Amino acid sequence: MKSDIRRLSSDAPDFDAQIAALQAPMEVIDPGLVTTVSEIIGRIRERGDAAIIELTQSLDDHAVTDMSDLIFDKQRLSEFEQRISDAERSALKTAAARIERYHQQQLIQDWSIEDEYGSRLGQRILAMSSAGLYVPGGKASYPSSVLMNAIPAKVAGVPDVTMVAPTPGGKLNPLVMAAASMAGVDRVVTIGGAQAVAALAYGTESIKAVDKIVGPGNRFVAEAKRQVFGKVGIDMIAGPSEIFVIADGSVDPKWIALDLMSQAEHDEVAQAVCISPNDAYLDAVAEAIDALLPTMPRRSVIEASLKNRGALIVVEDLERAARLSNLFAPEHLELAVRDADQLLPHITHAGAIFLGAYSSESLGDYCVGTNHVLPTSGAARFSSPLGVYDFQTRTSIIDVNSQGAKALAEVAGTIADGESLAAHAMAARIRVEDPN
Repeated sequence: MKSDIRRLSSDAPDFDAQIAALQAPMEVIDPGLVTTVSEIIGRIRERGDAAIIELTQSLDDHAVTDMSDLIFDKQRLSEFEQRISDAERSALKTAAARIERYHQQQLIQDWSIEDEYGSRLGQRILAMSSAGLYVPGGKASYPSSVLMNAIPAKVAGVPDVTMVAPTPGGKLNPLVMAAASMAGVDRVVTIGGAQAVAALAYGTESIKAVDKIVGPGNRFVAEAKRQVFGKVGIDMIAGPSEIFVIADGSVDPKWIALDLMSQAEHDEVAQAVCISPNDAYLDAVAEAIDALLPTMPRRSVIEASLKNRGALIVVEDLERAARLSNLFAPEHLELAVRDADQLLPHITHAGAIFLGAYSSESLGDYCVGTNHVLPTSGAARFSSPLGVYDFQTRTSIIDVNSQGAKALAEVAGTIADGESLAAHAMAARIRVEDPN
């Protein structure tokens, strides 16, 4: 089997147009999808549990008749830890411990300062009261996503965490359920799709509404998150997975071929790109892909992904490769070069950056400790990986004394006058006016 991955060169006269085409998203807003999701959300808001049961029966082919069959509390979840193998249990515990240790470093504390008048200004950091986690369960199940979403929430101090995960045909994944138990999830509701997002946002008779919904899903989930934003917080609108590799030829091309396929196997519209100043090396990567592709269980998905959005790009030097990567702002970026630290300052936009030959993206997906919920579709230009900070609120604290009020009243009043907001100006000045 031969892959149909495109080859691009920065020497080509139409290179910029080719790059623009490679950047173009595979999915656009579908009015039919918007309407369908809106209708599902409406059904959940109007009929609650009854609509959940109907949609689970029809969309997930799950013959459930009562909500109690869909809700697993901590006690029921803990039973799944004994249903998995010793090796699986050990792997999950190791990954969970590393993820928790990394995210502990993201905790920030309350702070305050005293200004020149003796007034106190500061910020109070509080955990959100509740969070909802969406874990995919359609094409594949992801216990790793359970850990990546739940552990930062618990490190932040969120006291109530609800996880939703679809179970097509009513088939539970013991690894997913065991991961939820290990990560401290308070309950799992085995529902998915737009109806699960709606239930988390608005609540039903059996499901508590949450303050924020995080986690990736299919296009119905993404659209539902878009529609409920404002009622609840969301982490991001997740697009197809992406990996970019900048390579100088020093890393075994077979390793890079597997790194590219590791993301291509997620979805037919995932993106896998390798950029190098070494054209012969890109030939070797292409040959390795062709040799490995027939051995891949998800080879049809990989083949479609590489054909749709994959590319091997030759450029004049590594700095040009870095500029090209910054243009895409990829979800995952591997710097597979001899001196990754030297190239790193040239990278300005990426969700996660993997340095050197041994930092495979797969380690980031599972157990190195960093979060694998990352901005996609160029969103790394303005957003960040999921973290503890996503589950905290920051509240300003203002404690002005009489001296500060006197010193600042005229400043506030003058600006308020300029904005024609008389009540603002009077409220600032009246506190320091001479009562006589």
